[in-house]
Amino acid sequence: MKQYQAKAYKTTLFIVIMALQLILLIVFLIRFNRYFSIFYGFNVALSVACVFWILNNKSNPSYKIAWIILIMLFPVFGGLFYLFFSGNKTSRKTAGRILEISKICSEILCADGDRNDELKTGNQDAFNQSAYLKDYAGYPLYRNLYAQYLANGEAKFEKLKEELAKARQSIYLEYFIIEEGLMWNSILDILTEKAAAGIDVRIIYDAAGCLETLPMNYSRYLEGKGIKCCVFSPLVPLLSPRLNNRDHRKIAVIDGHTGFVGGINLADEYINHIEKHGHWKDAALMIKGEAVRSLTVMFLSMWSYLRNEPIDPEAVNAGSSSTVDCEAAENPYLQAKSDVPGIEAAPFDGYLCPFADSPLDGEPVSQNVYLNLINKAEQSVYITTPYLIIDHEMVNALCNAAKCGVDVRIITPHQGDKWYVHPVSQSYYSTLIESGVKIYEYEPGFIHSKTFVVDGCFGVVGTINMDYRSLYLHFECGVWMYQCSCLADMVKDFEDILAVGVEITKEDLKQISLMKRALMSLLRIFSPLM
Repeated sequence: MKQYQAKAYKTTLFIVIMALQLILLIVFLIRFNRYFSIFYGFNVALSVACVFWILNNKSNPSYKIAWIILIMLFPVFGGLFYLFFSGNKTSRKTAGRILEISKICSEILCADGDRNDELKTGNQDAFNQSAYLKDYAGYPLYRNLYAQYLANGEAKFEKLKEELAKARQSIYLEYFIIEEGLMWNSILDILTEKAAAGIDVRIIYDAAGCLETLPMNYSRYLEGKGIKCCVFSPLVPLLSPRLNNRDHRKIAVIDGHTGFVGGINLADEYINHIEKHGHWKDAALMIKGEAVRSLTVMFLSMWSYLRNEPIDPEAVNAGSSSTVDCEAAENPYLQAKSDVPGIEAAPFDGYLCPFADSPLDGEPVSQNVYLNLINKAEQSVYITTPYLIIDHEMVNALCNAAKCGVDVRIITPHQGDKWYVHPVSQSYYSTLIESGVKIYEYEPGFIHSKTFVVDGCFGVVGTINMDYRSLYLHFECGVWMYQCSCLADMVKDFEDILAVGVEITKEDLKQISLMKRALMSLLRIFSPLM
């Protein structure tokens, strides 16, 4: 009970201090109202300057339109608001340090080459996409791997506990949300035991993601258990322009040879131990082998930035001695059988590329990965996403694929987790359906998985939502796959979701009230700012 009170106190304190600052600002303006004409003129000029800046920068067009309309509606404060809360406001020094770390990581990963050339004579599209990830994201392609698709949070939870219990050298966890409860407490017990045994246990969590889920100074509590901990971008209760960039990744790495990625955070709704928005549907991917090295580097690059310390080469290569040898028939992973009901264990085949996306390098890696998959599709595009808040380029790609005869299907939640986000997703239905895209809603509740399967031979599992924040403002990660057997499991899972989903038709859209249509249109204009 005391822990829950501490969490409520932390959130309340943060809101109260922010509100007091706003009140003080208003009082200041009222007290100095005799200078209002000067203040008004200055702010209008600032707003005009911001509009010119927006028009000429490299931002997404939808983002530009939203900000220009907002500034035009509120010319006195619009410019100030833009300066405080738009885009990436990380200092040049900080951004430079992150980019330098990313460069070092790329050099580490690509030093031994990769498997891209093997694809050049096999599939040109696969070669081009993997070459993009290597050249512009800094992550190489791998072949020596074992990949298992985990179709829900319950399956990931059990597998994660099982692998954590086997840890002998290191455990690295990086999550957007951690919340005390059955899931996290069970994992924490294992971490505490492992830390006491001398294993290197490290955790990164996002301050905003855990604002309402963890007590104040929780990192100190973990450090007291022997667990090293970093908090990404701790929230300071000051009006600040640096609130947009969050660490939205979900990564677990054990001993450098076993890794997990996907949409599943460490909180009880993800395993349906508690219910928030109906049944919670999610997905993850477990990989074993040399490809986990990329996940290790992702984690250590963020750790290096937060701790302001160099990347430890020994930590990067810690799992190299345990790398899966796909040619060895006696390898235990080769004989592994899945304990996930309905999901078969994948054999050693195909290619895989774990990749990260940073909002500070000016390269929209996640957006381009998704667009490359859609634009090269020949037969089918199957997508699950909790949010469908997309720009004109993504809408056009999906519509054009459907018009060319590709079977494009998108599954979104039936119950939204945010009242203002679900109507925005629904606002895109009409345009997509008219072009032949099939939209389904997950009727049992909320679908949080972020998956792509294209033509049954390409796929992505990761943390990347189809919304502006994931695609442009957050630190994200995913795994790109080609010809991996687990893609068949992803297709099966998609078909299972369709069986309990409801297809949205043109007739359904006609039943939407005029009032809700107006709300959807208004929210859609400002959706890039949400």
